[in-house]
Amino acid sequence: MKIVLDVGQCRPDHSSLARLVTSVGAEIEKVTLPAIALEKLRERRYDLVLVNRKIDEDYTDGLDLVKAMQADPELKHIPIMLISNYVEAQEEAVRHGAIRGFGKSEINDPATRERLRMVLGLHQASA
Repeated sequence: MKIVLDVGQCRPDHSSLARLVTSVGAEIEKVTLPAIALEKLRERRYDLVLVNRKIDEDYTDGLDLVKAMQADPELKHIPIMLISNYVEAQEEAVRHGAIRGFGKSEINDPATRERLRMVLGLHQASA
């Protein structure tokens, strides 16, 4: 089973992301802060990291996690996506090594679900 680490979302947004992630056949785990995420990433295998543009707990920049992961040879290979509706934030995250993410306004879009499947290497389940 593919496992997604969700970093820095508030409870309602995590719930929405959890529905999206489970709808493509993956599991999701939530952490509140990037420092905790870095610890978890060293302890367990994750197939994707979703990080909020602004961390709910302390309003720090989620881009810092993208940069930290890209600077770490052990974590650089793990795909990370920024959760943000702002195009500029998405572009900056991609410049720093993230895969283009999506905004909370796109969570229910079928194209977002399909992109998540592709990133996770999951095929659409037969109906």
